[in-house]
Amino acid sequence: MGRSPCCEKAHTNKGAWTKEEDHRLVSYIHAHGEGCWRSLPKAAGLLRCGKSCRLRWINYLRPDLKRGNFTEEEDRLIINLHALLGNKWSLIAGRMEGRTDNEIKNYWNTHIKRKLLSRGIDPQTHRLINDAAATVAGNSSPAPESATTHSDSSSSGGSLDLNLDLTMSLPYYLSSTGSGGWSPAATGVCLCYQLGFRGGETCGCH
Repeated sequence: MGRSPCCEKAHTNKGAWTKEEDHRLVSYIHAHGEGCWRSLPKAAGLLRCGKSCRLRWINYLRPDLKRGNFTEEEDRLIINLHALLGNKWSLIAGRMEGRTDNEIKNYWNTHIKRKLLSRGIDPQTHRLINDAAATVAGNSSPAPESATTHSDSSSSGGSLDLNLDLTMSLPYYLSSTGSGGWSPAATGVCLCYQLGFRGGETCGCH
């Protein structure tokens, strides 16, 4: 269930506050304190909504409100608080004596933002606009290719020569007599057979 309204809107006044209403509200709060805003209008004899009474008191009637233009010191304080808190105007107003959240918000949008932009500062990030643009450009640029080291045969001071000179020779068999001569019979293998001369006139194997 939603929260019930603080008052009957059909029986409340709307529009600008009169001097008499302001006097009644100020007199009641001075005598009894702020208390509960839901019950305050009836107790103070006002045909106003509790929210309307609260905003009227906070933004216009409370005695500690500052009047007039913001000072340079207040400007610096607002900028520093905004850098920490962002657009949380109620929290900023709670750290500035005599200024309301609505007043600070309007002053930020109409004056301080222009002042920061004229100095080349982004009002949202509180950084130099050129630095912010450079950061975005740096994040969007492709990563540099990793350097690789290549070595070739020329850098080693010489080339690699391959000796492809192949030679073939017949095996040298020692005979069982130890004479050191070549004898196919010593191994029992016919060399002529291996060379395709088996049974021919040129075959001298027995």
